[in-house]
Amino acid sequence: MSGFVIGFFLTFIGGFIALPILLGILRMFGFYTIVNEGYCHVYVLFGKVLAVLKEPGLYVLPFKLGPAAFIINWFGRCHVVDMRMDQVYLRSQAVNSEEGAPMGIGVWYEMAISDPVAFLFKNADPRGSLSANVSNAVVRTLSNMPLAEMLESRHSMSQAVRADVSPKSLEWGYQLGSIYIRKVHFRDVEMIRQIEAKVVNRLRQVTSAIKQDGANQVNIITSTAERQAAIEFAKAEAMRPSIVGGALQRISEDPEIADALFEILQIQRLAEGNAQITMLPQGAGLLPQMLAAEGPAQPQARPQPRIQSLEGKK
Repeated sequence: MSGFVIGFFLTFIGGFIALPILLGILRMFGFYTIVNEGYCHVYVLFGKVLAVLKEPGLYVLPFKLGPAAFIINWFGRCHVVDMRMDQVYLRSQAVNSEEGAPMGIGVWYEMAISDPVAFLFKNADPRGSLSANVSNAVVRTLSNMPLAEMLESRHSMSQAVRADVSPKSLEWGYQLGSIYIRKVHFRDVEMIRQIEAKVVNRLRQVTSAIKQDGANQVNIITSTAERQAAIEFAKAEAMRPSIVGGALQRISEDPEIADALFEILQIQRLAEGNAQITMLPQGAGLLPQMLAAEGPAQPQARPQPRIQSLEGKK
């Protein structure tokens, strides 16, 4: 049991304490180095570049640097350069259109380090220089463009800016990726308000024109329908006498049906009228007929007696 404890203790000390210390000492004296994915190591000794390690992995430095590997960490320097793709967005770069409108352009671009030695030693601030170069390229290539083209053709604008920036970026160790004109806007607030007012007025004009056109179409459809209806009613009115005449002609061919029809029509007219009808029995004399023809006697107003006062007689 004690042997197991002693072995476990020695393994723990050797694996977690002694081995990291030994590896750190070997790395400090330049025996090996580890290059991570997307990074590059540039070794410089007395102002001279000895080696550039771009591929990820474990390197034994004496095989790459020779005897200088043992003093590179003491008298030289190891530059660790990030080779991964980076993205930058430049906001509202000031340009003027052909019409003189002050415009702002937002530029988004990608970049990656292609030459770590040129990146380290050919420019003190390569990132800032590239940003300034992109900004200047935007102003040079996109100024004095027609306003309509500036607002619509962003792909051609992006290509023009990239073609102007790429040669300079390669000199500084940068490889320029995609460039995209992301935003084009007006920089003058008063101009923005005027454009908004014009757009609103134009929308009102278009809306009123659409409403008026719709009302005109409705009036045309209504008038056309009324004209066609009047034509059809006139045709029906013209055909009515012939239809009624033809029906009466067919009825008059049978005298009994004709007499019954005209009698019914006469009774209907009498019923619909306001005339008074007096029904007399058969065999009545002449005097009852005359009295019935005169109508009921109107009641006469009864005369009021006159009373004279005694004072009047006096």
